[in-house]
Amino acid sequence: MSLTGEVLTTAPALPPAGPAVRSLLRAGDILSSARDDGPPVVIDRDPAREAARRELSKGMYHENDPSPLERALNAFWDWLDKLFGAASTAAPGGAIGLVVIVVAVIAVLAALWWRLGTPRRQPAFSAALFDDRPRSAADHRAAAEAHAAQGHWNQALQERMRAIVRALEERALLDTRPGRTADEAAAEAGRTLPAHTDRLRAAAREFDDVTYGGRRATEQSYHRIAELDQDLERSRPHLANSTSTTHNSRQGAAG
Repeated sequence: MSLTGEVLTTAPALPPAGPAVRSLLRAGDILSSARDDGPPVVIDRDPAREAARRELSKGMYHENDPSPLERALNAFWDWLDKLFGAASTAAPGGAIGLVVIVVAVIAVLAALWWRLGTPRRQPAFSAALFDDRPRSAADHRAAAEAHAAQGHWNQALQERMRAIVRALEERALLDTRPGRTADEAAAEAGRTLPAHTDRLRAAAREFDDVTYGGRRATEQSYHRIAELDQDLERSRPHLANSTSTTHNSRQGAAG
């Protein structure tokens, strides 16, 4: 309290110190004590680097880092961008020229695919047409029909092709020769039955593709060979002279 003249007044009270003020006071105390104690502490470079590494390795600093997949995608797109940039620089006409070249290459590949179809794996070899069990043409036909009834088109086609060759041997249009391949049988039979040369070669090729090339036969491919078998049964051989006609009489069923 103070006395001014004859009026007694009360001095206004100071507001309490806020948090900010208290923080500044504490900081001042710390700085004062540091000045009183001596020179400031200096940390060497290596310990400082290690302390910074430990601090930055905390999870709070990596919450928004990209995932491994995102980093891989970003690296791929960066590589693709660099590749495209280098190619567009080398290509005549820049980026537009590169696009024209890529479109032209794709068009050529599509045309070749449409023209040639799906690449077919050629058989590495042609094994014997028959196994060691001699059977008649009728036996092979019966086996083919049994497989066809069950939808086993690979086996049905193979047995029908064997029936064709065995029937030609039974008619003495082919000599009975163990180890004959389908291609050899088609080529030899085509000389005696020239009207069916192309169909015989196509049948032999289908047999090889299914047996050794890993392709799957279809119902349509089986029926094509079955129709060829029936047509060959009704065909008369092309003989060079009458002597050949006498020679080409039946010699019995081949086992």
